[in-house]
Amino acid sequence: MREQSAAYRIQLGLQKFSEGYLHANFINGKTSGGRIEYVHLFSLVAVFILLIACINFMNLTTARSVKRAREIGIRKAVGAMRGVLIRQFIGEAVLLAAFSMIVAILLVILLLPAFNQVTQKQIQLPFVEMGFWLKLMVFTVIIGVVSGSYPALYLSSFNPVTVLKGTAKLSTGSVWFRKGLVVFQFVLSVMLIIGTMVVSRQVGFLQHQNLGYDRENLIDIPFEGALGSRYEVFKTEASKILGVQAVTHADNNPTNNDNNTNAVEWSGKEPGVKVQFAQTGVGYDFVSTMKLKLQEGRDFSKNFGTDSTAYLINETAAKTMGYKEPIGKPLIVNGQIGHIVGVLKDFHFESLHQQIQPLFIQLTDGGSHILIRTKPGQTKQALTGLEQLCRELNPDFPFSYQFLDEEYQRLYTSEQVVGKLSNVFALMAIFISCLGLLGLAMFTAEQRVKEISIRKILGASAGSIFTLLSSEFLVLVIIAFMIASPLSWYAMNKWLDGFAYRTDVKWWMFALSALIVLTITLLTVSFQAVKAALANPVKSLKAE
Repeated sequence: MREQSAAYRIQLGLQKFSEGYLHANFINGKTSGGRIEYVHLFSLVAVFILLIACINFMNLTTARSVKRAREIGIRKAVGAMRGVLIRQFIGEAVLLAAFSMIVAILLVILLLPAFNQVTQKQIQLPFVEMGFWLKLMVFTVIIGVVSGSYPALYLSSFNPVTVLKGTAKLSTGSVWFRKGLVVFQFVLSVMLIIGTMVVSRQVGFLQHQNLGYDRENLIDIPFEGALGSRYEVFKTEASKILGVQAVTHADNNPTNNDNNTNAVEWSGKEPGVKVQFAQTGVGYDFVSTMKLKLQEGRDFSKNFGTDSTAYLINETAAKTMGYKEPIGKPLIVNGQIGHIVGVLKDFHFESLHQQIQPLFIQLTDGGSHILIRTKPGQTKQALTGLEQLCRELNPDFPFSYQFLDEEYQRLYTSEQVVGKLSNVFALMAIFISCLGLLGLAMFTAEQRVKEISIRKILGASAGSIFTLLSSEFLVLVIIAFMIASPLSWYAMNKWLDGFAYRTDVKWWMFALSALIVLTITLLTVSFQAVKAALANPVKSLKAE
């Protein structure tokens, strides 16, 4: 219930037309969200994926640092300063980032048509804008510096005497830092997986939610041209068309009624309190055409001459007014006294982002929408007859129509796009994480090849070797899951709070995400682990 005090007033504001699409929500006269929230959301996801890629680079570079130890030792021995080495390694990272940027542009060019199809946009890359290239170059340098900074600092710190003796090994601090990076990237991956599940579940909830009326087989025809003065003729003739079940009209689209007023009075209402009601005008047979449910009372009828000043209200309106037996009770709207003839069970006439408001419906002669219910399986025949009838009665306007269920689906286009894109981003994050995991598994097996050979000679089975190599990564993934779970629960509940009617974040989503990540981890490291477990220990120990 929306209430205002006697000091209630309306304040107008101005907004740039170019900002209206992204900044469409307002609270207290100020912009508060809208489609821009999804831009922020996917920007954050993109940053997550970039971080995962940067972490992979850091992990693999530091893990394979022993391979470059001799080169670094020789260069330091002949006088290379640490600053020179740092610049070299960061330069290599920036060069790699630049090459990746070129590949990324080519991939974007190839995938942009598919992206436009999913988002129903016509986005083009601004190749002719200098600012685009400048931003891209700056961004590429930043990514290269961020990803190459730690490896550069670590590699340049090697002691030349130690590495030239062949005794250089990864320090304990480096190993723990590398494990921390693995945990961090899997935290992001788990959050994306859980987020994808929640978004998909909410989109499904919106699409299958019971709205309180049957939106199937409902056609919305614009009330325009000569149809305004010839509606009764249209209704009579349309009712005779094969496949047409019922005909009515309404002032507002039943899926998006944004007509409100607070000029409503009733018996027992506290003076000075303003309550905002949704309102709409309809024709006869509106309740039966929409298949709304009457809690008590009746629909508008031509048998009652007083229905011109009568009202239908919903359950929320009856509760707001405090009427226990509302039928016959007075209702004053804009100074016009009427009476309540029926109470409808609550139905959704706005997006599920909003709570159901108090609603009153009055009888009108005209409107903006003609609503036609067709018989199941006969919609095509009905449309053929309706098109011919509209051409006869309204020849100056082309025949146009929309299905009400499609109009309802369009209310949640943004959520559907979010669902599709989140699936893609989650797969990308998992794929990138697995690439890094595979590289680390290969390096780990390579570093421990002598240990594995000795264990096999002493009788260790292939299964125990597999467990030895896999357990380290599984522990890291489990730690990542324990960190990601509460963060995901909080973030997704915040997102769901934007819906007045929403699903819940279920425990099985966390269990399923854990199973998915653990399975992917095992599959990623299993090849290298099995290869190491089955290797001939004699070949590995020949050099000893």
